[in-house]
Amino acid sequence: MGDEGGAGDRDGVLVHFADGRQEAFDLVVGADGAWSRVRPAVSPVTPQYTGVTLVETSLDDVDTRHPDLARLVGDGSVAVYGVNRGLVAQRNSGGHVKVYAQFRAPLDWHTNLDPADVEAVRSSLLALFDGWAAPVLDLLRHGSAFVHRPLYVLPVSHTWSHVPGVTLLGDAAHLMPPLGAGANLAMLEGAELAESIAAGPGDMDKGIRVFEEQMWARAGRWAKITTAGLERLVSPDPAEALALFDQVQPPVRRPPARGGRP
Repeated sequence: MGDEGGAGDRDGVLVHFADGRQEAFDLVVGADGAWSRVRPAVSPVTPQYTGVTLVETSLDDVDTRHPDLARLVGDGSVAVYGVNRGLVAQRNSGGHVKVYAQFRAPLDWHTNLDPADVEAVRSSLLALFDGWAAPVLDLLRHGSAFVHRPLYVLPVSHTWSHVPGVTLLGDAAHLMPPLGAGANLAMLEGAELAESIAAGPGDMDKGIRVFEEQMWARAGRWAKITTAGLERLVSPDPAEALALFDQVQPPVRRPPARGGRP
């Protein structure tokens, strides 16, 4: 993307497409994820590796084919944590379960592995989690394929000098650890940006400035929370992960049965 048309002038922002076309727009919104092609127009910052990698696999028709694992996962999810690693399984619709092996490792930890060699990747992961309980390891033993997902983030307080006619939202603006905030923020920001534009059709740029300031403040708070969360979930002390969940959702204390002890 380029701004040879003069960002903010009557020609708008000039976008260069891969097929050689060029077209000018009043507003270009970078909502194109972690490796945004729009971000360089407003910020030189690039995502950095966190030191934590996820390897994703899945189980299909789990209730019929793997009833023991279906009971282990239950209706929601199950998470097991060890030293600098963890296994998380999450039930999706239609009997589909996503499984994530997460661990601290160099970015090139899998250099000698062929990602297409399912059994080689499986063996590598089983060795990494050697000694864990058999039912937990079955989540990996029965996985159908494996996808390598190193976790990258942008700086916690990522902002930029406002550029007329260009803005960012979602992971393009504030890539953070995947702990439940990013996608929700992106959807909210899309709605807020639309409202800002609709509220001031005569001065779109002013509305976008207000939108960016609001987004930066909120995203910065969540980036701090999720960054700290990742450090505790994949840490030398597995108790840190449990303590984090207790903070997010404190245990429910039930009243003692009548006549019983507290």
